[in-house]
Amino acid sequence: MAQHNIFIFFLFPLPCLVFLPLCSITSGLTETEALLKWKRSLPNQKFLDSWVSPPLANSSRAQIPCSWRGISCDSSGSVIELNLNNTGLQESIGVLSKLQFLSLDKNNFSGSIPQSLGNCTHLSVLSVALNNLSGIIPPGIGRLTNLTDVRFHRNNLHGDLPQELGNVSSLIVVHLSYNNFSGHLPPQVCKGGKLVNFTAAYNSLSGPIPISLRNCSSLYRVQIQHNKLTGYADQDFGVYPNLTYIDISLNRVQGELSANWGACKSLEALIMAGNSIKGNIPGEVFQLKQLQKLDLSSNQISGEIPTEIRNASMLYLLNLNRNNISGMMPASIGSLSNLESLDLSMNRLSGPIAYQLGNCYRLLNLNLSHNDFNGRIPNQIGNLYSLEDFLDLSFNSLSGEIPIDLSKFNNLISLNLSHNNLSGSIPDSLRTMLSLSSIILSYNDLEGPVPNGGIFNSSYQLDLSNNKDLCGRIQGLRPCNISVSHGGSSKGKVVISIVASLAGVLLVSLVLVGIFVICSERNSRILEQNSGIKKESTFSILHFDGKNLYDDIIEATENFDDKYCIGEGASGKVYKMVMQGGEKFAIKKFRCEEYELDLEILKAFKSEIEAMTEIRHRNIVKLHGFCSQRSHTFAVYEYMEGGTLADFLKSDTKALKLDWLKRVDIVKGVAQALSYMHHDCDPPIIHRDISSKNILLSANLEAHISDFGTARFLKLNSSIWTAFAGTRGYAAPELAYTMAVSEKCDVFSFGVLAFEILMGKHPGDLISHLQSFDDVPNMNFKEILDPRLSPPKEQQKLMKEVVLIASIAISCLQTNPSSRPTMRSIADQMISSLC
Repeated sequence: MAQHNIFIFFLFPLPCLVFLPLCSITSGLTETEALLKWKRSLPNQKFLDSWVSPPLANSSRAQIPCSWRGISCDSSGSVIELNLNNTGLQESIGVLSKLQFLSLDKNNFSGSIPQSLGNCTHLSVLSVALNNLSGIIPPGIGRLTNLTDVRFHRNNLHGDLPQELGNVSSLIVVHLSYNNFSGHLPPQVCKGGKLVNFTAAYNSLSGPIPISLRNCSSLYRVQIQHNKLTGYADQDFGVYPNLTYIDISLNRVQGELSANWGACKSLEALIMAGNSIKGNIPGEVFQLKQLQKLDLSSNQISGEIPTEIRNASMLYLLNLNRNNISGMMPASIGSLSNLESLDLSMNRLSGPIAYQLGNCYRLLNLNLSHNDFNGRIPNQIGNLYSLEDFLDLSFNSLSGEIPIDLSKFNNLISLNLSHNNLSGSIPDSLRTMLSLSSIILSYNDLEGPVPNGGIFNSSYQLDLSNNKDLCGRIQGLRPCNISVSHGGSSKGKVVISIVASLAGVLLVSLVLVGIFVICSERNSRILEQNSGIKKESTFSILHFDGKNLYDDIIEATENFDDKYCIGEGASGKVYKMVMQGGEKFAIKKFRCEEYELDLEILKAFKSEIEAMTEIRHRNIVKLHGFCSQRSHTFAVYEYMEGGTLADFLKSDTKALKLDWLKRVDIVKGVAQALSYMHHDCDPPIIHRDISSKNILLSANLEAHISDFGTARFLKLNSSIWTAFAGTRGYAAPELAYTMAVSEKCDVFSFGVLAFEILMGKHPGDLISHLQSFDDVPNMNFKEILDPRLSPPKEQQKLMKEVVLIASIAISCLQTNPSSRPTMRSIADQMISSLC
């Protein structure tokens, strides 16, 4: 099974629907009459078309419901199963006291769970997952003594969990994850010793880990991460012969790891990141033959990495970062031939990097940064042909030259060797690494010519600052001495000396920005992968369940079927995705798969991700995550209900919804976002394609800048030399005769956009005429303002704001870039004059 890391946390909307009493006793009504009465109370439901009462001559009244869709009966004709799972039913149900099976998953049920739930004493399965239910779980659930399977996950339930749940000794499956529960977990939740699957992740639960879990040998899977649970790693867990997966990350667990984990022979994933666990890693952990994922990051673990690590031959993910682990990297780590992700960063490891690491040929990412490794980078590292995402050896004491073999990494995105003692020249072969979008070699002792080509000639992240004596064509470096010879005799020498310094621009590794997603081939792994850094309001970016969301995306869009497409551009298509709980996302799928490889689109994808991971602004569309693999390359964005500004302005009906006040606010929002990008981001970011099609509107018609595929980072006091990018009609005139791009190109595009918003259409040839106006108030507003709206003449303040926008827009359209204002001055004018 593949692993797909994509970070998400659901906040479900609550439609105004009613959850009618469950299992209520309907006086004087048969089961048939009760069900038909309930059906009549609902809006028309296609799923219930079979719920009709045939003529008495054709059927026994007692047997009528048994033939209806979603209903099963026992031998006596009593309804025992009501399965409306994933039917899209828009109301909930109140019926039958003999019910044994009730499944209402993946509907839009809202409201609270009724107290009468306790009357369903025959229930063995109760599943209401992936709805919009609120309120508490009623204590009466403790009376359901036949209950084996209970699923409340992915709702909006809150409050304390009923401790009475611990009275149900028949429980086998309990799912409580993704709610807002607080208080303590029932201490006797495994009272009957039958519990197999227990999940309570992503809540606000506190207090001790249930004591009954300690000796619950029946457990197969446990997920209680993202809570505030307390306990001790060496006391609150026992030996679980059947356990395959346990995640207790991001809680408040203390103590040391117990050697008893080595007795859990079926264990495939042990995840305890983000706690306060101390002590050494027991060697017994690595004796687990089935262990595939070990994540002990962000704890206080000390000691050395056990040599027994050689035995964990199935391990594909090992994350020990942010601990106090010391000693040398064991050579036996080279025995992990299935390893795909290794992170030992931010520890106290020393000595040379084990050359045996080169045997881990399946590695996709490798992070050894922030340690005290010394010696040379082993040439064997060049054997890691599969590296795709990043190689980070920064902040160590490595010396010697950069191995030429690093150029073999044909798929590597980010290379960071900064803050070491590396010497010699930069291997010319590194320029052939076309996949690179970031290379950081700063703070070393490198010298000599910088390679010409590839990453070294691009506008992607390149940092060569604070080295010994580098030279080359890159701005800020002195040109290298150029010797021209023919037939072995010197014909002349040109020596140019320029004193300059290269401003250092550090790209924080995409893994550390919090919304990094690694997606590899779907059939290459077995376990679900959880990873990330911290939790935010609408989604989790630390230890998120990436595989589930990836599968949800593929399922919700039917593998990107065109019927879900809501837009298309040069680099790909945009799809609308609706999660089962109602949360909506926009999926931007790039056309850069293995069978349709386009290097320019691949660069656009990398540019977009790099820019969006640096940006946080209310008027810029939010990136939730991204995936890059051979079969799919896409970015997950917040969904904008309003669509594009261009579509609004083209539609006579929609344009009327954009009154003058809303249009002023849209211009103001775009100005503030561009001001933030140009003046508050370090390094500054220029968009290069500001147009009405790249302005998205939220449900309340608030503007959000989108589509950062052409965005670039701008070094201080410099411009970017690049091929043309942008939309004709919005691009600055200087791009017609120079490849130099500065933030003033965005300013020009903003001026065009501002007039388009005022006019309701692109200004076209009027731009050249507008550039000649000196007195804005004397402009003919009949020709300027959108004729579909009444002029704002009666509203003096609003009229003043419209005139100010026109005046600012004209100043933005100056032919000379230096004559255009900055976005900061534009935003300041609007804030002071439009408030």
